[in-house]
Amino acid sequence: MTTAGRRRRTRGADDPDSGRRDDRKRRTRRGLLDAALELLEGERSFSSLSLREVTRVGGITPAGFYRHFAGMEELGHALIEDSFESLHQMMRDARKAGLPPAHMIRASVTTFLDHVQAHRSHFRFIAKERYSGSSVLRIAIRKEIRLWIGEVAVDLSRFPLLQRFSSDDLQMLAGMMVNIVVAATELLLDVEQTDADAIQRIYKNAEKQMRLLMLGASLWDSSRSSTPD
Repeated sequence: MTTAGRRRRTRGADDPDSGRRDDRKRRTRRGLLDAALELLEGERSFSSLSLREVTRVGGITPAGFYRHFAGMEELGHALIEDSFESLHQMMRDARKAGLPPAHMIRASVTTFLDHVQAHRSHFRFIAKERYSGSSVLRIAIRKEIRLWIGEVAVDLSRFPLLQRFSSDDLQMLAGMMVNIVVAATELLLDVEQTDADAIQRIYKNAEKQMRLLMLGASLWDSSRSSTPD
């Protein structure tokens, strides 16, 4: 590298203006994501949003949008990644903190559904686009759900009770667990946040379903479960 090149590189590393520009760029990008989520409140689907609406609510010009996203489809992908990243972070935090050995199922269900309550706009977006969105977004959401199931399966493999499960059966069990909390999530999104009784019923029913599932899992042995074709 030339001396001039080293000087440019050093200035870039130490340039406070560069850091401020990066911060502004991150804030603007975050503002566009939040603007899209705000516009999606209610019954609107992502495909009904226009670039001009998003930029108006986000407080930038339409031309400025393209400094952050190639188009609306890329913004949709970013929303999906953003929504699932908050879920993965919650799982990492829960793993680090450790769930209590007693009442583990209740603690797991409560931790997840509390997270849904705190990120309703993200989960409402996913719930709507999972079935009725564009095929591109539906495929992206299915991919993220498969990754989520895989992450749950890895966590399950650490439990001594499930050591006799094959990897395929762990994936199946993880998928059923994810289906339970996804169904509970969709019910939560349909009730008012002030309806404490309805929310409590959803929590309790999800916990009960999870307990029934784990009761069956405790009797399962992959080595004895194969049946002839």
